[in-house]
Amino acid sequence: MNRFIVLLALLVGFVPFDTPLQVPTQDGHGPRRIEIVARRFAFEPASITLKKGEPVVLVLKTSDVPHSVRFRDLNLEIKASKNSSGEMRYTPDKDGDFVGHCGVFCGAGHGSMAMTIHVIG
Repeated sequence: MNRFIVLLALLVGFVPFDTPLQVPTQDGHGPRRIEIVARRFAFEPASITLKKGEPVVLVLKTSDVPHSVRFRDLNLEIKASKNSSGEMRYTPDKDGDFVGHCGVFCGAGHGSMAMTIHVIG
């Protein structure tokens, strides 16, 4: 029993404290969380507006097949497996309109799957 407690204590000591569960939510105590739902063959919402320099947490959810949303110009990609979600903390550092696409082949309409991030100063 003592070995189990020691092992458990060692394992807990190695758990990173910046896991997604630790990310503050939209209650004024941390970055705004923006949920994006991916499904064949669209993102919802299709566009979002962010403020330059304001950190956000982007959450990608999917229930049909694996998807990702990739913005090459922003060096940003979030992946989500079927019935799962992925998230990334992101702080925009340049103004403009950026178009992202699904980075995981998801069927015949995959090429038309796009979303836009508008970054304002």
